[in-house]
Amino acid sequence: MGVCDVCGNDYDKTFIITRGTQQHVFDSFECAIHLMAPRCAHCGCAIIGHGLQSKTGQYCCASCARHAGESGLVDRKE
Repeated sequence: MGVCDVCGNDYDKTFIITRGTQQHVFDSFECAIHLMAPRCAHCGCAIIGHGLQSKTGQYCCASCARHAGESGLVDRKE
């Protein structure tokens, strides 16, 4: 059994995610996303998919990138 680093749930099916030298214990993907997913530099939502990245930040979509003053970032190729 392990205790989730986010919610404190003592659960028999926890899992560990390692990033670099950090290890975290989670009881659900929801808690893992809450703690580990990067956040959009404009709206603050968790970036679950690929997202977009520029020199100044990461964004969940091209719309947020444009609102933040970025140009040239697109969600898909035409």
